[in-house]
Amino acid sequence: MTAKIFIDGEAGTTGLQIKARLEGRGDIELLHLPESERKNVDARREFLNAADLAILCLPDDAAREAVALIENPATRVIDSSTAHRTASGWVYGFPEYQAGQRGLIANAKRVANPGCYAIASIACLHPLVSGGLIQPDWPVTINAVSGYSGGGKSLIAEYEDGSRGASSGPPFFTYGHSLSHKHVPEITRWSGLSHAPVFMPSVGRFAQGMIVQLPLPLWSMPGSLTPADIHGALAAHYAGERCVRVAALDAGRKLPRLEPEALNGTNELALTVFASEDGSQAVVTALLDNLGKGASGQAVQNLNLMLGFPELAGLQE
Repeated sequence: MTAKIFIDGEAGTTGLQIKARLEGRGDIELLHLPESERKNVDARREFLNAADLAILCLPDDAAREAVALIENPATRVIDSSTAHRTASGWVYGFPEYQAGQRGLIANAKRVANPGCYAIASIACLHPLVSGGLIQPDWPVTINAVSGYSGGGKSLIAEYEDGSRGASSGPPFFTYGHSLSHKHVPEITRWSGLSHAPVFMPSVGRFAQGMIVQLPLPLWSMPGSLTPADIHGALAAHYAGERCVRVAALDAGRKLPRLEPEALNGTNELALTVFASEDGSQAVVTALLDNLGKGASGQAVQNLNLMLGFPELAGLQE
């Protein structure tokens, strides 16, 4: 079986990464819209309706417009924008989310690809909330740092402007100071929280890679929780998974540092539980490539599930 795939927005960061993962596959036929026609609505409509599966790598409003252009009931969609991640009728594209999620994705007409910060945060939170270790109304805080590629073309240009040398751009900065980052509704919805977490993102002077941190003051939480409880819930939830792995409980004490670029080029998400000596505090960290499991790699994983291909085809294992 050869599937016709159209990437609407293939010239962007996510689109280029998806294209690179799909090119050369014998089970995929990529439909390419000439550059001169990429803003031609009629041309886009034709390609969207000719595809077995369309992947949208567009701003939110353009993604909604693209969905509205699809008239062919056989055309299936993966949307990598924020537009449909909490929308009714769309399946959340995180296969490891819970039992049965792969089946939902495989049978879906419309799949919302997770955001990078969001998939990492949800990977930490959802097993703990659904398992009753964190109450839905607990005041959750999340800290995160990403490579500058997550900021799109403008931020990439700021850091990679050759006229200013290889070290262009600030070494580190925080943003999202209104505490209303676009991933917060997605994190809240799919983590099972009753209230939005306090989420503070930041960017470092490296192209790609990400660390997300979930601090847990266990001493103040109901249930006399221990780091072993937290680790056990995560390990049980992701047992047998190939893309999401949980480090051994003592790994945190043996790990001198955690580097955000460590999983670049992979479709992996690694969870580690760090704990204080007395067990009163813990931090769950998620490490991933923001352009891999956090974007393009996850889109390809969803595509494979939807088309009945081996789940990790085209992805580094």
